[in-house]
Amino acid sequence: MKLLKYPLWILYRIWFYVLVALPIIVLFPVLLISILKESWYPFFFKLARFWAKFILFGMGFRYSIEREETPKRSESYMFIANHTSMTDIMLMLVTVKNPFVFVGKKELSKIPLFGFFYKRTCIMVDRSSEKSRKAVFLRAQRRLQSGLSICIFPEGGVPDVNVDLDEFKDGAFRLAINHQIPIVPITFADNKQRFSYVFFSGGPGKMRVKIHSFLSSKGLKTNDTKMLKIKTRALILNQLNQFHKT
Repeated sequence: MKLLKYPLWILYRIWFYVLVALPIIVLFPVLLISILKESWYPFFFKLARFWAKFILFGMGFRYSIEREETPKRSESYMFIANHTSMTDIMLMLVTVKNPFVFVGKKELSKIPLFGFFYKRTCIMVDRSSEKSRKAVFLRAQRRLQSGLSICIFPEGGVPDVNVDLDEFKDGAFRLAINHQIPIVPITFADNKQRFSYVFFSGGPGKMRVKIHSFLSSKGLKTNDTKMLKIKTRALILNQLNQFHKT
């Protein structure tokens, strides 16, 4: 029976990339104009949210979002979430209405079409380069000063398939403390099951999201980074365990 699923899984993966590329091709001139100036980024962000909804709907994913607190449109935040799937990017865009900029690995810029806009709108980091990691702080500062928010997946990559939540890196928490902005922890419950990095897996279904109460960085110093990181990770891990029970 499982052998019969392999062709369907292959077609499902191909369909995902078709859905990723189609809106970019159709909207390419508009997208290109929207990235010409940094001040036009909020418009690009709206188009990105449409792109994300298009993909999730086309893949047969039904998302439900529980909010303990809602971000204010006039403030900047550090959005973070657990990372298990390529769909994490789309689900984050759907979940958060406040315009934000992703901080992510530079390898994604090599993806055709998607990578063209990724490297022009996101803050890319080469984790093997200390110079690149330091540059992230400068670029993030400029974005925050323009009224945008930042989004980082603090695991620094996708953990092993048998790991629910990897250890967090310091970057997101140090940035939040340096700029005294709230951390918004977000838990994605089902992305690994729906569309993981394991090729022969996945399928349509629910995607549950929980936006937790914000964690303040007001008054914290750089040496509080580890404490804030541990507190945030424990919150998301506990919620993952709760999701797994239901």
